[in-house]
Amino acid sequence: MERLLTTGVLSEPMVRSVNHRGVGVSRSATLARTHRGLARLGRVAGSIASFLAVGVVLSGCWELYKFLGQRWHDRVPGIGWQFPVATDDLSLPHVSDIVGSLFRPTRRGSKTTLLETLLRETGTTLRTATLGFLGGALAGILIALIFTRLRPVSRGMMPWLVASQTVPLVAIAPMVVIWGGKIGLPVWGAVAMIAVYLAFFPVTINALRGLTSSSTLHHDLLKSWGASERQTTRYLRVPGAVPHLFTGLRLAATASVIGTLVGELSAGTGSGLGRAILNFSYFYSNGPEKLYAAVLVASLVGMAFVFVVIAVERLVTRNRWNPGRRS
Repeated sequence: MERLLTTGVLSEPMVRSVNHRGVGVSRSATLARTHRGLARLGRVAGSIASFLAVGVVLSGCWELYKFLGQRWHDRVPGIGWQFPVATDDLSLPHVSDIVGSLFRPTRRGSKTTLLETLLRETGTTLRTATLGFLGGALAGILIALIFTRLRPVSRGMMPWLVASQTVPLVAIAPMVVIWGGKIGLPVWGAVAMIAVYLAFFPVTINALRGLTSSSTLHHDLLKSWGASERQTTRYLRVPGAVPHLFTGLRLAATASVIGTLVGELSAGTGSGLGRAILNFSYFYSNGPEKLYAAVLVASLVGMAFVFVVIAVERLVTRNRWNPGRRS
């Protein structure tokens, strides 16, 4: 700028004008980024508030049901219909007792609270669920790519994939554990295989739907340019499949946690949230609120796993797959 000024190409009023515009553009860009950040923060705060509000409403319904049941002796007045769930403290503890049990010792004479115990078991469950999720996602994507390239294989195998998901998991889990033990697979590996078994199917279906969602016009255009099948898959099918793929990954995240919990119940592992739920069910009469608290923590773990996938989805799709926002 100084060089142009000294050579006479730019005059001083022109330089001041350029500098003024640059400062204005910079301030506008800063304000726009601040506005987007505040809007994003507002959406996150709104989502958290909605989540907490739903939790408060559900807790209120729980307590209202218990109050009416104890007042009416678990029967609808005037009709005589019996409540589907008894409202005594053994069958339906108070919400305050369930939440309060998290901050009390797990058993007498111990300083470890129930929350600390469940968080320790959560680490084991999350590690296994993550392995199952990654394995299921990889298997689902590979199967979808094979089905896209080999349509006869897709038509022949798809009914069997659907049938595999109709078999009860409680029947599959012990078999997988026994087979894994026969080949020397560790118990956590067998549990991870159960999670893979549940996680791969939604990824396969949604990835296959995304890979075949591109229009014929686009395929013909790439063929006219001499693009190979590999190039068509890379530049057309895969970008179009990303939104569908993340839909399957969200479902797979939930399925992997469920598969891990059921696997821990069937495998007889010494740790994990599934094992903790089984232990508290054995001693239900001594502390029913502990079982409810363990189930509550398991539900929160599943939701947190899904939220992580959603965060990754927004990070990936924000710029790379959204040309409007990138521009």
